[in-house]
Amino acid sequence: MKKRNAVRRLNRDKGKREALCRNLLGTLVLNGEVHTTVARAKEVRSRMDRLITLAKRGDLHARRTALSRLPHQDAIHHLFTELGPRYADRPGGYTRTLRLATRRGDGAQMMMVQLVE
Repeated sequence: MKKRNAVRRLNRDKGKREALCRNLLGTLVLNGEVHTTVARAKEVRSRMDRLITLAKRGDLHARRTALSRLPHQDAIHHLFTELGPRYADRPGGYTRTLRLATRRGDGAQMMMVQLVE
């Protein structure tokens, strides 16, 4: 019986889904925004908020936890040196999502995920 298994599968198995989310998170941390489909954007938004909350703590355990979820050294460095202090006073809501036009090839609804200034 499938009860209370609320995970966005994104039509991939677990390893490929995690790799996709890690790459989108790395791009979002380094560039400040990413354009993707709606389901991917919702997944990235929740994971990004958790990573920024870890970066606000800033201790060694938070850094190692973030590194296990996002194995990009440049992104982790940027997350803990710039984004963590930037959102130190903010209690939550670090990302903004905006719906874009549909994609021309397959008509998928697109969404932009941005970091709030």
